[in-house]
Parts: sequence; C-alpha cells; structure tokens
Amino acid sequence: MGLLSFLGIKSKREKVAEFMEKGALIIDVRTPQEFQMGHIKESKNIPLDKISGSIKKIQKTEKPVITVCRSGARSVQAAAILRSKGIEVMNGGAWNYLQSLLS
Repeated sequence: MGLLSFLGIKSKREKVAEFMEKGALIIDVRTPQEFQMGHIKESKNIPLDKISGSIKKIQKTEKPVITVCRSGARSVQAAAILRSKGIEVMNGGAWNYLQSLLS
C-alpha cells in the first residue's frame, strides 16, 4: 500500500473508474474543430464558452461529469463552473490522457 492510498487519497485512475461506474458524462470543452480532430468516443462536445448555457441540460442528466480539453486548462475552468452549480464533477485534464486511463 502506497502512502497516498494509506492517507485515503485516490489516484486519478481510481477516481475516473469511480466516476465511470456512476455513469459519468465526459464533456470535451474544446472547440468543434479541435473535437473533430480526435476525441474520446463517448464524449460530448460542449465548448467552454457554451458550458454556462448548458447547465440545466447537464443537471437534468443527474450524472457526474468529467471535463476534458487539449491540455487541461479549459477543463479546469469548466469543472469550476459546473461545481459552482452543484454538479459532481472532476477535471479529467487532457482528453488523450483520459482516453489512456479508460483503455
């Protein structure tokens, strides 16, 4: 058992698995053009500038959310917006990194 596990701190892989077991939505906040160049198969594209306008739709799903983007900067912003509206959310960071965790 590693120190982080001993302290009750979950790895990103464990946290992602926990969210996915709950049926999490993966929201990719990149632009549509970036999304078309490659994305996680199950992800939904809601660009960062459209997140605020999509809050009610996201809340209606009653599912936790994992946000992703190219590098993790926009997904952190999106996660903060969603969290402020009471949505269970985690920042997945870069989409291709999250994809590797899901494989």
